[in-house]
Amino acid sequence: QVQLVESGGGLVQAGGSLRLSCAASGSIRSINAMGWFRQAPGKQRELVAAITSGVSTNYADSVKGRFTISRDNAKNTVYLQMNSLKPEDTGVYYCNADVTSWGTNEYGYWGQGTQVTASS
Repeated sequence: QVQLVESGGGLVQAGGSLRLSCAASGSIRSINAMGWFRQAPGKQRELVAAITSGVSTNYADSVKGRFTISRDNAKNTVYLQMNSLKPEDTGVYYCNADVTSWGTNEYGYWGQGTQVTASS
């Protein structure tokens, strides 16, 4: 079994910054892509940023130039540095990781979500 634990969410004024962390633990052989998704009230969950094991990155157009995703493979942890936050960035942020456990195929795991609120 694999667990993803997120931290770092909170309330910030528009223009402020937050840093999210997500640590994977459990029966992990390898982790391929890791990413952050968000879901605003009444909206579908959307990709914010993703990073491969080879550290190639991909961002939603709405966050390019403001958010930075990174990972520490030794710690099985992915980060999301969020700068210049806007009210429209508000939502629950979920971590996702494509994990291969011992004796199983790759499977996408989700964290429990952390609330990010940028007030105007």
